[in-house]
Amino acid sequence: MLRGARPRRGAVLLLAAAAVASSSGALAYDHRGGHGDASSTAVHVSASSPLRRVLSSAAEGILPGGAHLLAPGLAPAEGFSILNSFVSVANWSAGFPIQNSFASASVPPTNLSNQSSNGNSDDSKCCPGCIGRNTIAKAAAAVGPAVVNISSTQDTHGWVLEKSIGSGTIIDPDGTILTCAHVVVDFQSTKPILRGKVSVTLQDSREFEGTVLNADRHSDIAVVKIKSKTPLPSASLGSSSKLRPGDWVVALGCPLSLQNTVTAGIVSCVDRKSSDLGLGGVRREYLQTDCAINQGNSGGPLVNLDGEIVGVNVMKVWAADGLSFAVPIDSIVKIVENFKKNGRVVRPWLGLKMLDLNPMIVAQLKERSSSFPDVKKGVLVPMVTPGSPAERAGFRPGDVVVEFDGKLVESIKEIIDIMGDKVGVPFKVLVKRANNVTVSLTVIPEEADSSR
Repeated sequence: MLRGARPRRGAVLLLAAAAVASSSGALAYDHRGGHGDASSTAVHVSASSPLRRVLSSAAEGILPGGAHLLAPGLAPAEGFSILNSFVSVANWSAGFPIQNSFASASVPPTNLSNQSSNGNSDDSKCCPGCIGRNTIAKAAAAVGPAVVNISSTQDTHGWVLEKSIGSGTIIDPDGTILTCAHVVVDFQSTKPILRGKVSVTLQDSREFEGTVLNADRHSDIAVVKIKSKTPLPSASLGSSSKLRPGDWVVALGCPLSLQNTVTAGIVSCVDRKSSDLGLGGVRREYLQTDCAINQGNSGGPLVNLDGEIVGVNVMKVWAADGLSFAVPIDSIVKIVENFKKNGRVVRPWLGLKMLDLNPMIVAQLKERSSSFPDVKKGVLVPMVTPGSPAERAGFRPGDVVVEFDGKLVESIKEIIDIMGDKVGVPFKVLVKRANNVTVSLTVIPEEADSSR
């Protein structure tokens, strides 16, 4: 017999004997203090005479002369300690993988009362905020019934010219649905055209004809409305501003009727696609995640672990497997408010390229030019669009905006929030220029051209 084969054979016999004994009731268990220490616990096993002979043979196969570990003189009514008997295996020069298994027998068995009949344990967590085994499933279940399938076609004389399949989420029991604009709007023509028909299918197989209320091509967000005589499931809105890189999120979609897809990942970053207040008036902000989504998931919700919508899935990166983007829900809320108030998204246009400053960027700029103004924070204007409201107001490349409408500002977002949807309203702006020259300007934003 090859060297090492005998211990392995003995180990197999020992494990087999233990398994048979466990199922047949040949072993009886009780807990006693180990090594005289009341704080430690050992598992003691009482074996029947036939089983003791099998175990003795197995122990002899593992370690020549090891049968004495089972104490042959042990009376059947007495027990032997797995902890005390087998922990000595750790001293074998050849080592034996089973030592960890038997040493762990000194730990009290896990309370099985928390296990369901199908073997799944409860959703207990080690600490507040930790993820349990059912956390992601619960988040998906919370919003799942509100995720719908959206298909739209455009018929001409009986011919189906186009069909789009995407997803959406009911955000109000009255039938208000969030989805992507490209799902319900044709952007191939020079001007966006609403598709001819929109069909909405719920998870419970109900089908409705949907009406596209509004669509915004810059954010790729649209609102669809369906009417139902019975209550509709809806999802709750969360806050995207509270998300941090590394937070868990779940992307859902309904690319096929009655079939939801669920993928989990983390927030990679908030990707600001444009800082140009001349392109639609606001930056395009996306939540970048590593949740894998497919084309049918477009318009579906991105939710946090509480099952709240924190974004709407808009696209994936084909060259980067699993990388995808979603519009933050905080931005969507403002878009929907604009829809209700103005029937469209009103974006003030200044015609400025802007860049948030921080001490490191400022230090780098001062290295390049000693005349750069003495500021720690603010918003730099690297470019001014010719013929824009900003140029007419007197803005110059290199200006640093420190106050907007009488408020100290440190970021583009603060300027956007101050302007809101105000068009034709004058704003006082304080800028600093080279050699710390301070200039007060008045700018009157115009509404951005939606065709830009």
